[in-house]
Amino acid sequence: MYVKKIIISTLLTASLAGASSAALARDLIMGLIPAENNEEMVKTFEPMRVYLENKLGQKVKVFTATDYAGVIEGMKKKRVDIAWFGPLSYYLAEMEAGAEPFAVGIREGSSSATYKSILLAPCGNGIKSIEGMKGKSVAFVDPASTSGGLVPTYMVKKATGKMPQDFFGKFTYAGSHDAAELAVKNKTVDAAADNDITYGKMLDKGLISKQTNCVIAESDPLPGSPLVYRGDLPSDLKLKIQGAILSAHKEIKVAGYGKISHYVAASPEDYQVVRDMVKELGLKKDQLK
Repeated sequence: MYVKKIIISTLLTASLAGASSAALARDLIMGLIPAENNEEMVKTFEPMRVYLENKLGQKVKVFTATDYAGVIEGMKKKRVDIAWFGPLSYYLAEMEAGAEPFAVGIREGSSSATYKSILLAPCGNGIKSIEGMKGKSVAFVDPASTSGGLVPTYMVKKATGKMPQDFFGKFTYAGSHDAAELAVKNKTVDAAADNDITYGKMLDKGLISKQTNCVIAESDPLPGSPLVYRGDLPSDLKLKIQGAILSAHKEIKVAGYGKISHYVAASPEDYQVVRDMVKELGLKKDQLK
């Protein structure tokens, strides 16, 4: 029996070692959540993909999905090695796939990696507060979005004592932040959730204006969207990935969600506020997908 246990243990160790070697042998896959149009996201991260590929000396390919859950599932099934997540989708990937945050972008002109969730409405439609959204048609972004799902839910619950599905007349998900903004501009909804990063980008591009999309509420600062990797990747590979990202600004104009000047190290503790919100709202894992 003892010999049998040794054999089983040896086989298991060899199997795990083979899995780690496979992560080095094949192309590395970077997943991007569809916070914005997928084509736009891929274009935004292309300089970082090329830079990382050159630094690591192996192919890096991009994976996108139609929703946040698709990227989380990709990492769970070991089809995604590195990913850009929002704070909440990282937390879900932490539970589902052992994801570990390793870097977060610092926005240009800022000393921190924070951003804010916002609630907005078509200008002139009479909605000036969260309370004014009662019975209205409202679009959030995705159940696994931090600024477009969790945080506006928290804001509505704090302001009204009710969950969004019980307070709004019609509650839907737009699928991406830019889609939520366009729904407000086109008045297909009475209000929507977004964040100040996408709002600012779309203002700069002229896709919306402060005369079409009016902010009616904003959250406290939130921890920035992290880059993460699978916890079971080889330690030396993780160190190479993190080192390359943290020094990227020295060689290229870094890319990310919003205008990023550089990346700094991130840790699981940075996202405790997200875990606390989920707990306070009493949300189960299947309600966040």
